[in-house]
Formats: sequence, C-alpha cells, structure tokens
Amino acid sequence: MRRLDGRHALVTGAATGIGRATAELFARHGARVVAFGFGGSLLDELASAIGGRAVHGDVTQQADIDAALRACDGQLDIVVNAAGIITPDRPETIADEVWAKTFAVNVTGTMMVCRAALPLLQRRGGAVVNVASVAAFNASPDSASYAASKAAVVSYTRSLAYAGGRYGVRANAVAPGWVRTPMSEYEMQLAADKNDTTAEIEFAATAGRIALGRMAQPEEIAACCLFLASNESSFVTGATLVADGGGRAPVQSRAV
Repeated sequence: MRRLDGRHALVTGAATGIGRATAELFARHGARVVAFGFGGSLLDELASAIGGRAVHGDVTQQADIDAALRACDGQLDIVVNAAGIITPDRPETIADEVWAKTFAVNVTGTMMVCRAALPLLQRRGGAVVNVASVAAFNASPDSASYAASKAAVVSYTRSLAYAGGRYGVRANAVAPGWVRTPMSEYEMQLAADKNDTTAEIEFAATAGRIALGRMAQPEEIAACCLFLASNESSFVTGATLVADGGGRAPVQSRAV
C-alpha cells in the first residue's frame, strides 16, 4: 500500500543520508518530491531517479527557500527538514562562529523553511517532520553547539504543533541515535585520528554502546519520517519519536 499517493513533499538536506533516504521512500509511496539543498550532482541524480525536482540552495537563504517553494507549484502537504551540520566543540573553547553557523543551519534554517511553507500547508492541512537528535536529551561535552541546536529544534517543533493545529498542520520531530551517514563517518574519522585507530574500529566501539548492537541505516529513520508524514499518525503532533536502538541506555556515555 502506498501511503502518500497524491501528496507533495519538500525534503531539505536531500542529497545524502537521512534526507536522501526519506526522499526516496516518500517517492516510492507515491509522493511528488522536491529535493532541496546542497549536493551538486548527487541532488540531481536523486531527483532524476525518483521523478522529482531538485532545487540547489541553502536553507538559511530566503531566496533559495522561495525557489524551493516555487518548485512545489502551489501544492505542499509535507515538509521534512533533514538539513543539518555538526562541528565538534567543547563549551570552554567553542568559537562564536561555530555556534552561530550550527544554529543558523540546524535551527534558523528549519524555522525559515517551516515559516515559508506554512501558507501552503495550511490550505488543506499537512505534516512537518523535523529531524532532531537524541543529542537534544543526552548531551556530550564534545558537541555542545550541535546538542543545543537539536534541543532547540525539539522545542520549536512543539511550538509549531500548537500553532498549526487549528489549520490541520501537524508537526513532529524524529530524534535519531547513531546513523550510518556521511555525518557519522566524519565523526568516526575524527575519533580515529584522535585515538590513533581507524574509523571502522570507532564505529564498532560505538555500536557496542547501543542496546541493539548496531547503528541505524538512513532508511530506518526515513521510515519514522514516513509514519509521521502519513495518515497513520493523524492524531500525533508535538511529539518527538526517538529512534536510537536503545542508545540512551546507561551503558552509553556519549551523545549522537
């Protein structure tokens, strides 16, 4: 059964990782997808493969967001904000520019896309899914700006849910744990460089701290987004769906 037949979706951060997997899954379930973000040829290849449209741009730039919404041709039912960045930092040494850039992309970009999309979503009701992280609840001293930004996404999503309810617009967040994406590969390589190991050794060590003993695949988080975007979650709004494989168990000492 195709769960999004006739729906129109905008997915940010769609070139790789969770955003790409979500765009692909939505298209398989019948949605017409506008894929928005960076990624060059990767974004174009995705759009071609799923029969959607690619819009190259920055979620922090209003002109680029406007171009993405124009590509929706006046119809929009679903927004998934999957664009995000992480830069390792510590509270005692974090640079102003790192904090500002992280919040600009992860929080302000999410807000700007939602703000611009709401007039279309309110026409016939719709769903917003914001990709947060369990880092919002399980912070680490090595990712202060990222954890704080994802906590802000969770809080903003709740506010959006209350404001949008009267118009039939639902808003929820997904909080993934460790997912095998280019972002986690970057983090594992940094850890390997620090510990004089390899990225695969760091992946294995991290997986050992997760209850299920492995990291998620992007497709598994995309399935969470599909649930929250579909009618199967029609009475769910203002919620955060944690998908971390049990990674917040006491044996895990670091965040995602």
